[in-house]
Amino acid sequence: MTFLLDKPSMWPNSSSYSFLLTGFPGLEAAHHWISTPFFFIYSSVVLGNSTLLFLIKKDRNLHEPMYFFLAMLAATDLGMTLTTMPTVLGVLWLDHREIRSEACFSQAYFIHSLSFVESGILLAMAYDRFIAICNPLRYTSILTNTRVVKIGLGVLMRGFVSVVPPITPLYFFPYCHSHVLSHAFCLHQDVIKLACADITFNRLYPVVLVALIFFLDSLFILISYVLILKGVLSIASREERAKALNTCVSHVCCVLVFYVTVIGLSLIHRFGKQLPHIVHLIMSYVYFLFPPLMNPIIYSIKTKKIQNGILYLFTTYKVGT
Repeated sequence: MTFLLDKPSMWPNSSSYSFLLTGFPGLEAAHHWISTPFFFIYSSVVLGNSTLLFLIKKDRNLHEPMYFFLAMLAATDLGMTLTTMPTVLGVLWLDHREIRSEACFSQAYFIHSLSFVESGILLAMAYDRFIAICNPLRYTSILTNTRVVKIGLGVLMRGFVSVVPPITPLYFFPYCHSHVLSHAFCLHQDVIKLACADITFNRLYPVVLVALIFFLDSLFILISYVLILKGVLSIASREERAKALNTCVSHVCCVLVFYVTVIGLSLIHRFGKQLPHIVHLIMSYVYFLFPPLMNPIIYSIKTKKIQNGILYLFTTYKVGT
C-alpha cells in the first residue's frame, strides 16, 4: 500500500496514487450477503436492456423514432450500470477497494455524463409523443431518421461536453485529506472534498448545471404533456383518446422513476445531513440502479410491440432448439 489511511499528507494526483472505495461501513462482515441482491439487480439490468436493444435492432416493426429513442435509453441505462457495478461488486465480493486516480475520475465523468444523457433522452421521448399525438399526419416527415440521429447526437454532446469543465481539474488538484471515498464508486462531489485547492468552481458549476439540465428538461416534459392532454381532449372518440394516452403511459412511468429518484437523492444530500450515512448510500444505489432496472420492465409490460417481440424471440429460439 502506497499511502496511509489516517495520516493527511500532500500527494500529487498521478497514476501511482489511489483512492479507497467504501462499501457499507460497519457491515463489512455481511458484504457477501449484501452482494447477492446487487448481483441479481446487475444481471437483470444487463439482461433487460440488452434484450431491448436486440429486439429493436432485429424487429423491423420497431424501427420507428419512439423505439430508436427507447434504444438510446436502454443503452444509457446499460452504460450507467456497467460503469458503476463492477467496482461495487469488487468491493462487496473481493474487498477490492483501491482504485487508481485516473480510473476514478473517468468513472465519475461517465456517471455524471450518462445521468444528463438520460434526462435528455426522456425529453426527446416526450417530444416524440407530442408530435405523434398532436401532429400525427406530419409525424414521419418531422421525425425522420436523420432528425432522430441529430437529436440523439445533440443529447450525447450536451451530456458528455457539459461535464468536462468540472472533471478536468480533478486530474491537476493536489490531495492532502483522507483518500477514502464515501461510496463504492467515484463521484465528483466526493473527490473534491479531498482536494487541497480552490474548489469554488467545482462546487458552483455542478449545482448550476444540475439545476439547469434537470429543471429545464423536466419543465419541457411537463409542458409537452400539458399540450398532449390538450390535444387528446380535442379528440372526439373516447376510444381514440384512451389509445392516444396509452401510448404515453410507459414514458410517463419512466419519467417518474427517474425524476423521483433524482429529487429524492437531492433532498437527502441537501437536507438529510443528520441521517445515518447508510441512508445516503442506499439512496445513491436506488438512483443508479432503480431506473435501469425498471425501464425495460415498464416498456415490456406496457408496450404491445415489445411484448410481441419478446414472445417472438423466445418462440423462435425454442423452435430453433
